[in-house]
Amino acid sequence: QLQENFSAETKTTHQLHHNINKILNEALQRLSETQRSLVLLKDYEGYSYDEIAKITSLSESQVKVYLHRARIQLKSWLVKPENVI
Repeated sequence: QLQENFSAETKTTHQLHHNINKILNEALQRLSETQRSLVLLKDYEGYSYDEIAKITSLSESQVKVYLHRARIQLKSWLVKPENVI
């Protein structure tokens, strides 16, 4: 019984992670290539605004503006009822 419960729980957790990844990937694909790159560099890779500016040849203020707009788009997509898990 315990093994069955663990197996079912593991399967449910795996499915939840799969769904979250799918929704996040869909949301990221809705961004422009520049916005997607900025989000990944800042929020996934952890680069500073200054470092991202140098990598992308944008000004630091452009990086901040583009990243802010990208996050707004991501938020609006992720909070839609059909995307909430």
